[in-house]
Amino acid sequence: MVTMNRLSTERRAQIVGCLVEGMSIRGTCRITGAAKNTVTKLLVDLGEACSDYQDRTLRNLPCRTIECDEIWNFVYAKQKNVPEQHQGEYGYGDVWTWTAICADTKLIPAWFVGQRTADDGFLFMMDLKTRLKYRPQITTDGLAAYASAIGFSFGAQVDWAVIQKEYRADMSGERRYSPAVCTGIDISVRSGNPDPARISTSYVERQNLTMRMGMRRFTRLTNAFSKKIDNLAAAVSLHYMHYNFARPHTTLANPYPRTPAMAAGVADHVWTLQEIAALLD
Repeated sequence: MVTMNRLSTERRAQIVGCLVEGMSIRGTCRITGAAKNTVTKLLVDLGEACSDYQDRTLRNLPCRTIECDEIWNFVYAKQKNVPEQHQGEYGYGDVWTWTAICADTKLIPAWFVGQRTADDGFLFMMDLKTRLKYRPQITTDGLAAYASAIGFSFGAQVDWAVIQKEYRADMSGERRYSPAVCTGIDISVRSGNPDPARISTSYVERQNLTMRMGMRRFTRLTNAFSKKIDNLAAAVSLHYMHYNFARPHTTLANPYPRTPAMAAGVADHVWTLQEIAALLD
């Protein structure tokens, strides 16, 4: 087994490559030969470094069309199984990750790991606002927390629309493992004058799938989940560092392969896993 203080940048990059492709901690250990504590410590330390780097770099962004959503997972135990002594304590049970995606560059300019509350929605939207150069058009779902969050953070300087989808009720009584059938979409304008052609949450909903495929702890109906909230936050930061800076997006390939960060003008090349790992040096 290899300990953390003996890992070279290349060995760190190998571990990072496993983690960002959706492998579990133990699976990464089996592939790389690194100890479990070594992989976990690298994830936490590098995740913090990735968060700091993106916090500094993702500023004054040209993103104009933003889609927002929240994705569920759990930490320590599912909500119904949280021990009595931890009931109501943050980091135990349900956790929601708020995400925003630029429909043009596919960049993730902001995310927030927390609860599905108005307070956390406000923190998420305030962070998003500080990163944008221009007045944005924002599309969200019908979550009530967005009303106060967007109102307090953007005021009148936003074009905001809400999409609410209607689903067919499942009358079979059986447990459902696939999404319900969408029977209709209701669109309402809440602020400003959004372009009807750009009102959509398709990209951010597709990003939810990218998260579940790229982070093992987001996989549903398995025992793959975070035991600590700090580990979850680190995994999300590492995931978005790789997604934004090191993973060319197929829709941005013209005239050459580009990452979302390159499309947004905050990077001039496709990052390698070694460069991400070197953020710890």
